[in-house]
Amino acid sequence: MSKKWKKEVVFILLPMHIIVSADLHSRIVEHREKVFPKSFTARYNLYKLVYYETFPTIEEAKFRESQLKAGSRKKKMQLINQFNSEWKDLFDEIKYW
Repeated sequence: MSKKWKKEVVFILLPMHIIVSADLHSRIVEHREKVFPKSFTARYNLYKLVYYETFPTIEEAKFRESQLKAGSRKKKMQLINQFNSEWKDLFDEIKYW
């Protein structure tokens, strides 16, 4: 059995929920399956992955997360439009990580 490639990732779930994770696939599956039913993402059905960035270290990912959270909604929308102009769910793109 091959080991999954893990990397530090900052990602955005609609509507503009910004999260850091070392295992993007598992984290998205948790959101989709509402593993934690009382969580913010479960209560508001946030699971559509529209943006992600990878980083070599967790420190860099957390720094980028803070930058994105500090930015305006307009800047986040521009970032998503550049990365994923159709705002499609990118889960299929990352599901084999």
